[in-house]
Amino acid sequence: MRQDDEERFTAFVHAHHATLFRTAYLMTGDYQRAEDLLQTTLVRLYQRWPRVEAMERPVGYARKVLLSQAASWWRKRSSHESPVVLLDEPAWGGEVDDVVEHDRVWSAVLRLPPRQRAVTVLRYYEDLSEAEIAATLGMAPGTVKSHSHAASRRLAELLGEPSVHPPLPTEEATP
Repeated sequence: MRQDDEERFTAFVHAHHATLFRTAYLMTGDYQRAEDLLQTTLVRLYQRWPRVEAMERPVGYARKVLLSQAASWWRKRSSHESPVVLLDEPAWGGEVDDVVEHDRVWSAVLRLPPRQRAVTVLRYYEDLSEAEIAATLGMAPGTVKSHSHAASRRLAELLGEPSVHPPLPTEEATP
C-alpha cells in the first residue's frame, strides 16, 4: 500500500475506531471478543483499502464487514463456550437501580437471535434508519421491520413486560 493510502487508512481508523468498537461490543457482549472482531474487520478493510476508500460510505461498509464477521463467529462458536461474569467493583457513577435495570435489559438483548440482535443494536444503539439497517445487513426494509417486531416481542417476553403489540383477538364461535 502506498504511503498516502496508509495515512488515510490510519486517519479512518482514528476517526471511526470507537464507533466500530461499540458496535462490535454490542453485538458480542464481550470486550475481548469485540476487540478481536474489530481487529479482524480492520485487517479486511486494510487489505482492500483503495476500493473501500473510493466507496460512497466507507463507514457503512466497515460496519457491514464487522456484522458479517460477527455472524461468522456465531456460526463457529462452540456450544462448550460460556460467558464468564466478572465480579469486580462496579465502574458506574449512577444509581444502583439504573444499573440493575440496564443489566437486565442487556442480558435480554444478548439472548436475541443474531439477526434480531443486529437489527436492535443498529436501530437503538447506533440510531440507524430502517433503510440504513437494510443496506448494512443486505436485507429488504420489510425484513428489517419484521426482525424489529419479532425482537420487541421477544424482549417483552424475556423481560416479563406487556407486549407492545397485543395478540390478535380470537374469534369465538356463536351458538
